[in-house]
Amino acid sequence: MKNIEISKILTQGEQFEGKSVVVSGWVRTARDSKNMAFIALNDGSSLTHLQLVIDKSTYTSELSKFLKVGVSLTATGVVVKALNNNGYELNVTDLELLGDCPQDYPLQKKYHTMEFLRTIPHFRVRTNTFNAMLRVRSKLAFAIHQFFQENDYTYVHTPIITGSDCEGAGEIFHVTTRDYNSAKECKSEEEYIAGDFFKATAGLTVSGQLEGEVAALAMGKIYTFGPTFRAEMSYTPRHAAEFWQIEPEVAFAKLPDIIEIAEAMIKYITKKVLEQCGPELDFFEKNFEAGLKAKLQNVVDSDFQILDYSDAIEILKKVPEGTFEFPVEWGLDLQSEHERYITEQVFKKPVFVTNYPKDIKAFYMKQNPDGKTVAATDLLVPGIGEIIGCSEREADYDKLLEAIQKRGMKESDYKFYMDLRKYGSVPHSGFGLGFERMLMYVTGIQNIRDVQLYARTTGDLMK
Repeated sequence: MKNIEISKILTQGEQFEGKSVVVSGWVRTARDSKNMAFIALNDGSSLTHLQLVIDKSTYTSELSKFLKVGVSLTATGVVVKALNNNGYELNVTDLELLGDCPQDYPLQKKYHTMEFLRTIPHFRVRTNTFNAMLRVRSKLAFAIHQFFQENDYTYVHTPIITGSDCEGAGEIFHVTTRDYNSAKECKSEEEYIAGDFFKATAGLTVSGQLEGEVAALAMGKIYTFGPTFRAEMSYTPRHAAEFWQIEPEVAFAKLPDIIEIAEAMIKYITKKVLEQCGPELDFFEKNFEAGLKAKLQNVVDSDFQILDYSDAIEILKKVPEGTFEFPVEWGLDLQSEHERYITEQVFKKPVFVTNYPKDIKAFYMKQNPDGKTVAATDLLVPGIGEIIGCSEREADYDKLLEAIQKRGMKESDYKFYMDLRKYGSVPHSGFGLGFERMLMYVTGIQNIRDVQLYARTTGDLMK
């Protein structure tokens, strides 16, 4: 008899009531009494467990091997309505042990901190928290694809190995096939590179944007959705060395256009999570962030605020001295505490901060006529701070070249990018959304390490 997913029995129990079915899964909890035994079984298809009811007067086989947390088993039984609620449970007629689990299994029935769970990433996926997180992550990723596909964007796959540093910050993981000993034998960097696989300096991509612009200036509207890598020495709960990023690029779009697109996307994917992840959001609201669903509904219902960077600075300067750890001055980047104050205390909804000083933003952003700022915006959301970085791209060849030279970047690495401005340049814009930060926002989980299957952070390669 074919296995039935536990989620189907729990949600469509009337179809199975009175019928014999087979389920498989892992024991989450078990209890034994004189006449009855009970097992909470989970197969990963549902946040809720299926209760197995074993009548010891009719089931006479040895039960102790099945009543251990962590064992895997197959159960055959009849689906019946549960006595204590409106759900369904399984009256067991037969059990088969698939995999035993010794008593030193680390996920016994007790509270485990998130810090402890990070030490056992291969087991933490079996907890309710990670069961719920991974399900929301899956739905959120699919909603992102839905949004862009429904709006006629072309999905492109940009290279993971690249020869250019999109952000110009030097935070690249270098890719090489040469080992330490062969490197020591080289008399120069040129000799080392000449003997390497690509015969050029290569690294893992920090963004698919530059290649995305190539596609957009042929296809019109494209998006990328893939892994990116940043070798930044950060220990904050918001940064990881490997993360997934969504990056649309749109030809003929200026800054107001891309802001409108970003707002529409955030509202669309948030609404999808609200519609499709009810049990998971209930779990996160109870255990991680009170008022989570109301916060997300406010995102869907609100018109996002647009605030000029200079006005944001004026607002922050009026805050009593000592409120912030970091200084507030025009020309300085906003820190997380500043971003959260603006969204949580002042506007109480998502805020686009626009027209940042050009010296604190990337080389590719379009320079405004004032000569001091760029046509860029960050979307700030309550609880997280920056979640989207967005800009109109510099379409003027001379201005872009000047920005590259001013930052001391290697011009030959960006020849293809400059060619886009030389041959048929058009206004175009795009943004990057950190997928894990969005996932943190919709779940209330406070650390990026806990919204990834395997987190990659400085000093810690979680195996």
